Amino acid sequence: MIVKQLFFDKIGQSKLRNGIHKIAKAVGSTLGPRGNTVLLESEQHVGGITVTKDGITVARTINLFDPVENLAVQLVRQASDRTSTVAGDGTTTSVVLTEALIDAADEYLDAEKHNRTEVIRHMNKITDGVVEFLDKKLSKKVSAKLLNDVAAISANNDRELGDLIADAFKQVNVVTVENSATPVTYIDIIHGMKIDRGWSSKYFVTNEETEESVLENPYVLLSDVEINNLQSIENALMPVIKQGRPILIIGNLSGNALNALNLNVAKRNIKACHIQPPSMGWRKADLMKDLSVVLGARYYSDSTGDDLSLIDFEGLGRAAKVVVSKDRTIIMRHENAEEEVISEHIDALKKKHAETKVQYEKEFLQERIANIDGGVGVIYVGANSDIEQKEKYDRVDDAVRAVAAAIEEGILPGGGIALINASQRIKDNVEDENYQAAVDIMKTALAAPFSRIVENAGLDKVAVAQPIIDKDTNGFGYDVKNDKYGDMIKMGVIDPSKVTKSALKNAVSVATTILSTEVVITNMRQDEGNK
Repeated sequence: MIVKQLFFDKIGQSKLRNGIHKIAKAVGSTLGPRGNTVLLESEQHVGGITVTKDGITVARTINLFDPVENLAVQLVRQASDRTSTVAGDGTTTSVVLTEALIDAADEYLDAEKHNRTEVIRHMNKITDGVVEFLDKKLSKKVSAKLLNDVAAISANNDRELGDLIADAFKQVNVVTVENSATPVTYIDIIHGMKIDRGWSSKYFVTNEETEESVLENPYVLLSDVEINNLQSIENALMPVIKQGRPILIIGNLSGNALNALNLNVAKRNIKACHIQPPSMGWRKADLMKDLSVVLGARYYSDSTGDDLSLIDFEGLGRAAKVVVSKDRTIIMRHENAEEEVISEHIDALKKKHAETKVQYEKEFLQERIANIDGGVGVIYVGANSDIEQKEKYDRVDDAVRAVAAAIEEGILPGGGIALINASQRIKDNVEDENYQAAVDIMKTALAAPFSRIVENAGLDKVAVAQPIIDKDTNGFGYDVKNDKYGDMIKMGVIDPSKVTKSALKNAVSVATTILSTEVVITNMRQDEGNK
């Protein structure tokens, strides 16, 4: 039996706030172009130490001795991870916002005057309004020039790295990051395909830090026939296992088959990953056909009368490399791929595209052609030492994800200005005390990222903010790096819309969870039981 400790009311709340303040002080110190580096001691890093300005790296290393404080750290870290996973950046902004929301609630919430539940409900509604404002009023489509700015800012204002990353995205739509075997950082464009499907189980993850399953030189099985047990595909699996090679299964696995695969991967009997077939209906069949052509695999399908007894080693496809994340799969073409067959398939799709009159079919055909004919950009990160390479890899990986987010959902004025603009559009309502408390909390917190950026540069946040408040114009702000005011987007100080929105939503989620907590229950530590 595990003995528990209970912390009620102010005691538990105080400890939760202590945990928030500790992680926010460490992570927040890295924010902005003049943010500071953090020296980490961690068993997860090369040589046990690393030097970084990457917020998520800092957040992931923090574990506190006090169990309640550590629960707060875990909540914030989960929000940071969600922000990083969805948008690739914004971890530090998420942490800074979380702390600011908690502190503002302490200032404006009065237990005798306000209904805490109502205030939290209004905070969530205001957040929805802010996100809508960012989408409709501030967000702009990213241009080729702005792509370089997004990449440079996300790489901690490293213009050289930013230009390299932007160049990769100008050539292809999908970019991944690898470590270079030399001190040189460079781009390599590889033929490959992207599937909007991720791994079906965390057991398949081979890189815990990036939460990816990476398979080198794997075989690939394509099937929409449900696989109820692994014995039914033994003819395909056994030769793969004997060669010590990995396999990617793109198909429908029953719960029992998936559990069996998880167990065999965990026991290291097989190197494998499973994803669901892409899309649905007729689109699924077309996309699986594309994969079969590119991979040189047989597509086993119910629609053609196939059954599991037909699946064998000869029907497996080949890939040079497969990288499977939580929500997508990148398949890099094998060097022995039949390029002539692939070219004929692309030509057939182009002919069909020219003949088709239905718009949505034309668009789908164009997507298929681009996916087959396009490529995957790989940025190989080089450095002169393991520590330097680790730090540089983290920056490049964040920047790549941020650029992808910017291309997907556009960009906003950076430097915390977008959130300040949004706060200036939130309307007061003093007649509703609960709503007004939520307004005051949100307005105060939304200014926090800007304030932290300015403070990290050693400047007076009130003095720097005053011209911005006086002008009250969307996009007008202060460029900390170059010490000047102006239109943030025109000055190249920008953030991906998806990053800012994700950071805000995740911060509000954590802050409101903590604000609504009255009891904290933790496991009793051994040393505490001996007191």
